[in-house]
Amino acid sequence: MNTLVIYDIPSTKIRNKIAEACMDYGLDRIQWSAFLGDINHNRREELEARLKKVLGRRAGNIQIFPVCEKDLGLRVIIEVRKEDERIGADSKSRKRRKCKDRPDEKQKEE
Repeated sequence: MNTLVIYDIPSTKIRNKIAEACMDYGLDRIQWSAFLGDINHNRREELEARLKKVLGRRAGNIQIFPVCEKDLGLRVIIEVRKEDERIGADSKSRKRRKCKDRPDEKQKEE
């Protein structure tokens, strides 16, 4: 069954250990503090025990949701990329073109 793990933990060290545990159990990162993957009931209980042990008595919140295929099929992903990411990619390619053009311009002048 699909399993969704989300967490909110202030300590970076503990957050990294939680992420590592999720990846060890074959879950895929879908956001910085959210993992999703297909694991069976026994593996989910093992993961739960491991996450409890990692968190210990430190501050934090971990939530584990079993998600059936039907509900997962109703998932909607809304994603908007930052405008500056696209502009950055365009400006790099423009810079490359300008650099390539410059030697030709010098050759014409000579």
